[in-house]
Amino acid sequence: MPDTGVRAARTTVPVRSRARFELHPGAWWLWSLGLGTAATRTTNPLLLALLMAVAGYVVAVHRSSAPWARSYTAFAKLAVAVLLIRLAFTAVLGSPVPGTHVLFTLPEIPLPAWAQGIRLGGPVSAEALLFSGYNGLKLAALLVCVGAANALASPAKLLKSLPGALYEAGVAVVVALTFAPHLIADVQRLRAARRLRGRPDRGVRGLFQVGLPVLEGALERSVALAAAMDARGYGRTAEVPAPVRRMTTALTLGGLLGVCAGTYGLLTAEGGLYGMPVLLAGALAALAGLRLGGRR
Repeated sequence: MPDTGVRAARTTVPVRSRARFELHPGAWWLWSLGLGTAATRTTNPLLLALLMAVAGYVVAVHRSSAPWARSYTAFAKLAVAVLLIRLAFTAVLGSPVPGTHVLFTLPEIPLPAWAQGIRLGGPVSAEALLFSGYNGLKLAALLVCVGAANALASPAKLLKSLPGALYEAGVAVVVALTFAPHLIADVQRLRAARRLRGRPDRGVRGLFQVGLPVLEGALERSVALAAAMDARGYGRTAEVPAPVRRMTTALTLGGLLGVCAGTYGLLTAEGGLYGMPVLLAGALAALAGLRLGGRR
């Protein structure tokens, strides 16, 4: 007879489930801003396509089932629309880039003398379309990177990590970060309701009938969240001595000015020597000011 004890031991061994590793929302924003910075440094379409592919893959693997995680699709569609609009404007309004390979010619509309330098229609060259496409693809890559950060970083956890000294900025960030996710969730909810009622949810007619309630609802929910944070005492400060308050203001403003000056130094050829030290000193001063102000 088989050993029932061994069989029972085998059946009762727990299966180790794969734990989902959650990064800090600030890390997701730093990652997306890094991708966006890399996208601004090149116009190579292959590199830009690889950056967008990496962002899309990471979102597909790591995003949750929360409503705000569905905003990536809307940002991707917006990126495609921006690229197409940029190409259309180049074809209709022309481009400052000269070209010798004319692809097609549009009917040109004559303009008055005071509109010199602007044309409507005319020849469209391959060089102008390529130049416009490269720059439009760069902007599309930036939108995709921002959409990836909105889909991966939880707004609530990001706000919890803000220092207490940034109370006013935190309330503004609440409205800004929750508006787009609420907008996407309301669009999906209203479109599903219109389909159940047998009404059109696509096209120009569906867009006008859905757009106004969606914008109004998303803005009201964002403002209601900010009001709820204020009612619960978010960012309330205690009485502090005047020297501490002045020190906090001096450190924060001086640090931000140092960051701006250091960044300018890094971007210019003449400031290569002082750019990095000034940037680090300004960042440390700003962090010290925020830390000191957060104790209130």
